[in-house]
Amino acid sequence: MTEATAALAQGKPAARIDRGAWSWALFEWARNPWVLLGTIYVFTPYISNVVIGDPVRGQSIIAGWHTTSGAIIAFTAPFLGAATDRMGRRKPLLGVAAGVLALAMVAMWWALPNGAGLPLWAIGLAVIVSSISFVYTEVVHNAMLTRAAPPGTLSHVSGLGLALGSVASVLLLVFVLVTMALPGQVALPFLPDAPMFGLDPAQYEPSRIVTLLCAAWLIVFSIPIFLYTPDLTTTGESFGAALKNGVGNVVRTVMKLRDYRNVALFLIARMLYADGKTAILIFSGVYASGTMEWNLVEMLAYGITLTIFAIAGGLGAGLLDHAVGVKRAVVIEIGVTILCLIGMVSMAPGSIFFTPIEPNVAVWDSQIFSTAPELAYLGFAILIAISITAAYASSRSLMARLAPAGMEGELFGLYALAGSATAWLAPGLVAYFTSTTQSLRVGFASIVVLLLAGFLLLLFVKPPARERAV
Repeated sequence: MTEATAALAQGKPAARIDRGAWSWALFEWARNPWVLLGTIYVFTPYISNVVIGDPVRGQSIIAGWHTTSGAIIAFTAPFLGAATDRMGRRKPLLGVAAGVLALAMVAMWWALPNGAGLPLWAIGLAVIVSSISFVYTEVVHNAMLTRAAPPGTLSHVSGLGLALGSVASVLLLVFVLVTMALPGQVALPFLPDAPMFGLDPAQYEPSRIVTLLCAAWLIVFSIPIFLYTPDLTTTGESFGAALKNGVGNVVRTVMKLRDYRNVALFLIARMLYADGKTAILIFSGVYASGTMEWNLVEMLAYGITLTIFAIAGGLGAGLLDHAVGVKRAVVIEIGVTILCLIGMVSMAPGSIFFTPIEPNVAVWDSQIFSTAPELAYLGFAILIAISITAAYASSRSLMARLAPAGMEGELFGLYALAGSATAWLAPGLVAYFTSTTQSLRVGFASIVVLLLAGFLLLLFVKPPARERAV
């Protein structure tokens, strides 16, 4: 049992979150905006609707890219986690992964329709590399949690990181909306007459600029974790030797799971429901823009709204963990996600709760989100944003508490594997059902299968000993 989990088990009060823990959490402020601006609300819908030019075909192609990245992650992430344990210091590897992620973002600036920029295969390669390097930063970053967080603060620091990531995303979404998307489209006194930096809407630069913006943001705000967050001082083995020996470590770790069946069951459950959550993040923007026919302004407003509420999920996760127990918290969060996903796919411009209605009938005077299906969809999306963010924080806390002492790096490598090993499955389901039915709704709805399977397995996971005693 680690020092932090020991303090939790003894019911000690939470310690003050120090500068090292804040710096650890701030890394999510630096990294997470790319998920929202790049993967969900702005860049991926742009790729699907503009570069590829067909939402249905776009959803299938993007699913294929993520199938590839998921397969690579599945075969490498656990070895990376084991290697970090043998190397000792984790910051150098984190720096390399973050640097590659930033370079992949920059490359996507040249994604243009009609072959005017990068060819589609190169855009796909940049997306694949960014997905892989993002998960690599997650593996190393998560493995640093128990050393970065003072005893008794694991849940709060974990939730703080996700909340900071959401705050940063809101700031960048608002910045893009006010300075780049709305100028020239809406006449308001506080808006400039044209997009900032001379961006050309005809070249889709207000959508593409998020790649450069997120890359610069990542580089600048990653600095504190390298300066202030505690890291092991020993160098240990070289990266090559650590990676080679890490393969044996992973095999032994997997074999050890026979003696830690509760941990194994949780990892399998998370493998399924995390894949479903990730698929929701990847495809919800494509689905919303394609089904509801929302443009850049509407997608930015949608993203800002959801991200603000996601902050409550990150901050509330620790409170829910302590109120009902971390395992029960995850069960509640995944259950809410399932119900909200069903609610979201029941909406379309001409239907609400799968019941046909007259389309495009405004229920209030607004230029955006004016119809009943749009408002209902937005309501379910707000709840799902809260539940998914909270589930990420609570799941990470549960893993930290279930992990035996000295196995944190290995198990967080398997934890990343549990969130990625079946990453080919959710995109595969979405691609198959989208292409065979030619329906964004059916393709998006297929994700519920994985969420439900993970939810049912999670019910059989025994909570940490401290919670069983409550």
